[in-house]
Amino acid sequence: MRPQRILLGLVIALVGFAAVAAAQRGHGGGGAGGGYGPLGVPSTGTDTAGNKFENYHYGVLTKVDKDAIVLTKTKAGPEQAFKLNKKTKFVRDGKDSSLKSLNIGDDVWVDADENKKTGDLIARKVITGVFLMPSY
Repeated sequence: MRPQRILLGLVIALVGFAAVAAAQRGHGGGGAGGGYGPLGVPSTGTDTAGNKFENYHYGVLTKVDKDAIVLTKTKAGPEQAFKLNKKTKFVRDGKDSSLKSLNIGDDVWVDADENKKTGDLIARKVITGVFLMPSY
C-alpha cells in the first residue's frame, strides 16, 4: 500500500508541475506570438511600446519650420535635424495631425529614412502626444 501512495504522490506532483509550466507558456500556445503575458493578460508577444518604436528616433522638439524639425536629447547627440516633405505623416494623441500641431518642447518620435546621397534624415512619420497600446 505504501509504494502505491508514493507513486500516486509523484504522479500528482508531475501533473501539477506540468500545469504550472503550461500556464507560464500561455496555456500551451506560448512562445513567439500568442499566449498570455504577466498576470494572465493576453499577449501577441510583439505589441509593446518598446517594440513598436524601437527603430524611431526620440527627442525633445526644439525647432519647427515648414521644411524641417530639430530634436534635442537624442541618441545622436545634442541636436538632430529631420527634413520634412509632402509624404511626411503627423500623428498627435493617436490621431492624424499636421505640422501645425507640433509645439516646441514636445516629446517626439520620428520614423525616418536616410537620403543615401546627402546623408539627410527624411521624416516619414512624426508622432507626439499620448498614444495608447491596444487593450486586450
